Amino acid sequence: MKVRPLSDRVLILPNAAEEKTIGGLIIPDTAKEKPLAGEVIAVGPGTDEIKMELKVGDQVLYGKYSGTEITVDGTNYLMMKQSDVMAVIEK
Repeated sequence: MKVRPLSDRVLILPNAAEEKTIGGLIIPDTAKEKPLAGEVIAVGPGTDEIKMELKVGDQVLYGKYSGTEITVDGTNYLMMKQSDVMAVIEK
């Protein structure tokens, strides 16, 4: 299945959460901090008022509570407006 965002929305694949242990105990997924960075997988065309500045492949930082979680073919993504992205990570 292919997802094509509309308007000024972007589809982001969050970076994997780091596996953490405390004294030999494995922290369950529900208690792990969600990553605040990811890769842009798809972008919308923008609007007349909002130019799309992000492109596929960009590594970005976004807010802790940004976006809506969606699952496509068993993979979890975030769909959010371009304005919810705080920065592009340049290497």
